[in-house]
Amino acid sequence: MSSDATAPVSRPKTTGLHVGDARPGVPKVDPIIVADGVRRQFGGLTAVDVEHVEIPRGAITALIGPNGAGKTTFFNLLTGFDKPNEGTWSFDGKSLSGVPAFRVARLGLVRTFQLTKALGLLTVLENMKLGATGQRGERFWSSFLPFAWRRQDAEIEAKARELLVKFKLDAKAPDFAASLSGGQRKLLEMARALMSEPKLVMLDEPMAGVNPALTQSLLDHILDLKDQGMTVLFVEHDMHMVRHIADWVIVMAEGRVVAEGPPDTVMKEQAVIDAYLGAHQDVDLGVVTGRVAGEHTTAEAELLEEIEVAADVEEGEA
Repeated sequence: MSSDATAPVSRPKTTGLHVGDARPGVPKVDPIIVADGVRRQFGGLTAVDVEHVEIPRGAITALIGPNGAGKTTFFNLLTGFDKPNEGTWSFDGKSLSGVPAFRVARLGLVRTFQLTKALGLLTVLENMKLGATGQRGERFWSSFLPFAWRRQDAEIEAKARELLVKFKLDAKAPDFAASLSGGQRKLLEMARALMSEPKLVMLDEPMAGVNPALTQSLLDHILDLKDQGMTVLFVEHDMHMVRHIADWVIVMAEGRVVAEGPPDTVMKEQAVIDAYLGAHQDVDLGVVTGRVAGEHTTAEAELLEEIEVAADVEEGEA
């Protein structure tokens, strides 16, 4: 099979997302999330320090950066899984400051996790049904009256099975979620997120640990989310994937937003190169240290000589 058969298929990019020059914190034409002064510290370490950032509505935005840049922590803050030391942020015009995660999800902002959160001892279908909101059978008194929720439950199950067919997991519906592969769990988590009919889907490293055979399927589903009118914000390290499907890229380093822009241009910015490779990636370390390759200090030379002598002695004894 040729490499083209598995290459990500990109679709037309969304245009006209921002106002003015692309820069950190640039205003968007129609932002769905606006965050100001969001900071999160752990002891003396500042994990997130975002002055201002806006997420464009109806587009696929990639949040990239090296390990430890604060991407997942920022995800947790926006979705109510963690609380910042200071800052404000809003979703679709509603303030989310202090709003718990379950209420955030009810507003239409759902997320997946880098380490999937499928309930292993429930079936795939049961996991799907848990994603639906407003279930009358979950209320204390109505739970004792099956006629009050049976019809709704049947509708929820029908919707769950429809999504499982779309994600090619219908054959796994009666199986325990614990029996799924890593890639299938990613698909299940994404499908379960759609049970609540969200406005914004946040995906934390959707490709991490996924078998290459399922990569294309996941890419297609992410693109489909946009086609269905949803906004997508995802964390990813695979730059090949980012270039193909992202409309906008936000780069974080050391907790701050250091660059924003379309994927083709933001990857060329010096701030992005420095964040990934280091500010001195093009400097010969021999020039900086005054040493050349293979050259040793006096102490290093003496140590190497002792090692060689010991090796000769050991060889002679053998």
